[in-house]
Amino acid sequence: MTPSRNLKKLALTIGGWTFVVLGVAGLFLPVLQGILFLAVGLIFLSIVSPRARLLRQRLVTRYPSLGEHLARAQAWLNRKKIRNA
Repeated sequence: MTPSRNLKKLALTIGGWTFVVLGVAGLFLPVLQGILFLAVGLIFLSIVSPRARLLRQRLVTRYPSLGEHLARAQAWLNRKKIRNA
């Protein structure tokens, strides 16, 4: 792997966990949208982690309404031009 690829993977991992933590906080705080932050974090992590990708697929299969939240989060990422590593 090239250094820039490693840096992108590290940034996506840190960003993913940051969004997950914000999402958990958002579940208890009324000013943050917890589900959306969790979805963005899961999408970030699924870019770099096969285990997170599998979890995302299973959650969408089990909870179809979650797929809508993930689609919104994916659209946000596409607008920000964040692609697969």
